[in-house]
Amino acid sequence: MAKSPVIDLYFQCDMTGVPEEWLSEKSKLAVAECLLHPGTEDPVLPELEEIEVTLVTDETIAQVHGEFMDDPTPTDVITFHHGEILVSVDTARSVAEEHGNSVPEETFLYIIHGLLHLNGHTDLNEPERTEMHRIQEEILAKLIA
Repeated sequence: MAKSPVIDLYFQCDMTGVPEEWLSEKSKLAVAECLLHPGTEDPVLPELEEIEVTLVTDETIAQVHGEFMDDPTPTDVITFHHGEILVSVDTARSVAEEHGNSVPEETFLYIIHGLLHLNGHTDLNEPERTEMHRIQEEILAKLIA
């Protein structure tokens, strides 16, 4: 059986209210859970040795979004198939309550979402989007219980 990739979190923004150690520990568990759910696209997650998750501001993620996807607006998560995931903690703060999550849970959900992208999931069309969201919610519920 292949070894799970190592996941490292880098905190490049104000993490007030989001416990870094909790998020790091939960993210390690999420790698194993996401590996159990391959998507319809080519999964790279099983092949990676390391995943880098960088937690950033809306300003930073908007710059990257503009540079790589030609959309200079903030977004929740950007995943690069070489194993890099950017997560906007600002976005998590602004939408967590309306999604029924705490800010740490919403931030963790974005990490799960990025990991599922690395494991071959896409949210660009249906029914894949609905299935991806179902799986990420299932993983979130299991790991925060």
